[in-house]
Amino acid sequence: MWCDHCGGDLALGEHDSCRAARTMEPPRFCPECRRRMKVQVLPTGWSASCVEHGVTSDTGVS
Repeated sequence: MWCDHCGGDLALGEHDSCRAARTMEPPRFCPECRRRMKVQVLPTGWSASCVEHGVTSDTGVS
């Protein structure tokens, strides 16, 4: 598995700063294949698209 913020291997190194950043930012890398995703940020949330694994989104509505 890969870090969806920095794209690094989750088994190697610390990713505490990545987890902290992800509370405010959308993912940038696909956690399954490490490809850089196409990200769109809107006032109502975000969507991130991997060409291999599809779309992930967060509407920001709780």
